[in-house]
Amino acid sequence: MKTWVKRLWISLGVLFVILLLANFGLNIWLKTQLPDYIRKNTDYKVSYKILEVDLMSGNILSTGISVNSKNPQNISVIGLQGTIDTLKISRFGIYDAVFNKQINSSDLLLSRPNLNVILAKPIDQKTGKKRNPVLFKNIRISKGSISVFRHTKQKLLSVQDLDLFVENLQMTEESVENKLPVIFDKYDIRGKHFFFRPDPVYALTINRISTANGQMLVQGFRLIPLLNINQLKRFYPKRTKLFQFDIPKMEFKDIVLNNNKVSLANVNFENPDLLIYNTNAVSLKSAKPLDFEMNLDDVKLNNATVQIIKPDGNKLFTAKSLNLNINKLRFDKKTRDQVIPVGYQSFQFAGKDILYSNHQDFRVERVAVNQKGGELRNISVISTPADPLKKSTDFKTRLVAFNINTLEVVNKKLNLDIKDVLVDNVSGTLAAPERKVKKTTGENKINSVLVRNISLKNSNIIYTSENGPLVLNNLNAKINDFQLAPKQNNSGHTVKIGDYSLTAGNFAYKTRFYNMTAGLLALNRNKVQITGFAMKPLVSRAQFIKMIPVERDLYDIKAQQITAQGSWELFSSDKSISASQVTVQGADANIFRSKIPNDDPKEKPLYSRMLRSIKIPMFINNLDLKNSVLVYEEDTPESAGPGKLTFSNFNMNVKNLNSAKMKGKPTRVDIKINCSFMNLAPLSVNWNFDVADQRDLFAISGRAAHLPAQGINPFIRPYLHVTATGTINEMLFNFKGNPAGLNGTFNLKNTDLKVTILDKSNREKKGFLTAVANLVVKSDSGKFPESVAVEKMERDPTKSFFNLFWKGIQDGLKQTLIGINLKKTGDAVKNTVSTVKNIKQQTAKELKQDKSGSETGQQQPNPKKEEKKVS
Repeated sequence: MKTWVKRLWISLGVLFVILLLANFGLNIWLKTQLPDYIRKNTDYKVSYKILEVDLMSGNILSTGISVNSKNPQNISVIGLQGTIDTLKISRFGIYDAVFNKQINSSDLLLSRPNLNVILAKPIDQKTGKKRNPVLFKNIRISKGSISVFRHTKQKLLSVQDLDLFVENLQMTEESVENKLPVIFDKYDIRGKHFFFRPDPVYALTINRISTANGQMLVQGFRLIPLLNINQLKRFYPKRTKLFQFDIPKMEFKDIVLNNNKVSLANVNFENPDLLIYNTNAVSLKSAKPLDFEMNLDDVKLNNATVQIIKPDGNKLFTAKSLNLNINKLRFDKKTRDQVIPVGYQSFQFAGKDILYSNHQDFRVERVAVNQKGGELRNISVISTPADPLKKSTDFKTRLVAFNINTLEVVNKKLNLDIKDVLVDNVSGTLAAPERKVKKTTGENKINSVLVRNISLKNSNIIYTSENGPLVLNNLNAKINDFQLAPKQNNSGHTVKIGDYSLTAGNFAYKTRFYNMTAGLLALNRNKVQITGFAMKPLVSRAQFIKMIPVERDLYDIKAQQITAQGSWELFSSDKSISASQVTVQGADANIFRSKIPNDDPKEKPLYSRMLRSIKIPMFINNLDLKNSVLVYEEDTPESAGPGKLTFSNFNMNVKNLNSAKMKGKPTRVDIKINCSFMNLAPLSVNWNFDVADQRDLFAISGRAAHLPAQGINPFIRPYLHVTATGTINEMLFNFKGNPAGLNGTFNLKNTDLKVTILDKSNREKKGFLTAVANLVVKSDSGKFPESVAVEKMERDPTKSFFNLFWKGIQDGLKQTLIGINLKKTGDAVKNTVSTVKNIKQQTAKELKQDKSGSETGQQQPNPKKEEKKVS
């Protein structure tokens, strides 16, 4: 054997002997001197029965260990107290433990540990000084009993009968405070009576926990508030909620904790009971966004119960038998800022007996929803307004169903495409929403909402508003292509509607003075049909007069049928009406006006200006009123009952009725009227004006023929205390005017026209005044009477157009009947008045006696008043 080989073997042998002696000596030293060394150079006192150390491998085996902190009051290091039956450490970093005070091991086995661990005070973020980490790559604990306390001695965590295996475990003080408390790759755990107190308000307990083949089972999970709601408000006034959870059983698989990311699979919660209390505290926006991510492959919530309580103790939300199944649920940096802050692949949700109560009790008996559609059955909404006098909502519906084409969020904005929505059997009252002042909003979160088909079936609805209730019975409606999109200035949304249709078997709308009804209401984008329409007063004429501060018309209207054809846009922001034909068939209208209330001082615009004030484009090519009756009644404080004008067999045609806002359409309105005046004589009228003409010029002409004078007595007798006989063979008028007044011509052909003056009770004839009047009135006009000029008839701007028109007729009558040879007629009148005065003076005493002694109750003429009238 060569010399160098011999020397090599000798060297190796010597080295082996030295290592054996060193290892043997180290073990002797560890057994005799290590506890004293640890006591002198570390913060702990350690004793043990057996300690074996392999210097070569770094393996340590010890039994009967007892460990205690030398100074339990030192909160800058981790405090330990307890016993360990067996400790086995593989590949222990002895050098790091002795010189760097860092615990580092590849494997740790603890058998029957009974330990109390007191965490060191958290890192001071300002100084950045970090605590010594504890690093165990793999850890096994069997039959352990461990309690972990905060540096304040408040219990943080405890567990009994713990069997634990964790692979590649990492835990530091920094992770406890700022990140997930532990990080690991694989695990296997069994234990009982877990306790965890994350903060001073809550405690979390688990009765039993176990794993098998990566599947974790948690039984008796409870999140318990340590304060009641009143204590929370007192000691933590900024907290907005208090939670209480009770989950008898939950399961999950393949848990992965990595920095701030939590991943789970097959998460299952059985019979959870969730209770949330709200406070009046204002929610503060977090300065820092949530810095964690969560991925849950499959989440199931079975038979859950949820309650949310308002600050006043009443229920805000309750739900029973909730079932939820979500596939691939995720929460991360990409989703947290979206309109929907979580992402998912698919979901299913179902529940029963759902209640949401916030000014309205919203109840749903059953609900089932997934990413493609859903159903809500037996819904009810009942308002609970603070003011009992306010209009309230109270309705039920049997079914609301919908199907979704797409639901997505792009660039933090919602895109929703709904295939169809069905609402079936709505019954009850809906209150109009209160008008609120629009506030400037931030970024619009809705990019597009499209509902392709909306159906409302078999419903009976009462819609209440400030103006009165609207009743729709047997209501069926359809809307196609309902679109909601943001405005360019981000101030709200625009609404567009495609085709639509609505039918109601019974329609009613009630206001302060009227009840409007219809037997059938049917409308769509191109046609309207109303049958059996009526607008009946709710008050008597006497009540109406007492209720109005100024003069106003009282209407009583019926119509057999109203139809319209054309196209109109009523529900979008660009509203318009364009009708080719509107027909009102068989209308019966009564208009009553009393002169007893004060005159209305407001300016009355002419019809051209009124049409021009309509804010939307409107054009009706042809409007026909057929086979109708119009009755106008008017009374004054002096009249004995109302005067009455009747226009029967009323037919009217209006062409180009418009608001002067539709481009390319004519703006001149032509009106033709043919009717029977007082059921006796034909009357025709032609009337026109141009809506676009700011001067508001108009022209009106007409002809009445073969009118027995007795036919106008129902109007002039109670109003003017006059009756007439004879015949008006023909009356022609032709006027033109503007808002200031009118001018034109008038022609009257009459035969045997006589008048009789009556007393105020319309019972007795005033013979003297009758004689005087017939001296003035021209009873026969002749075959070819001359037309008279009606000039400079000024209009009272507080009166209507028809007041001005009537003034023109009156002036024409006055000029025709008494205007010719006016000077000669005036002289005859003066002579007659003188004669009447003499006669009245002689009989005044007798007339007074007759008036005071009358037992019949009839009114006798007053000589002084009659004398004043004649003079």
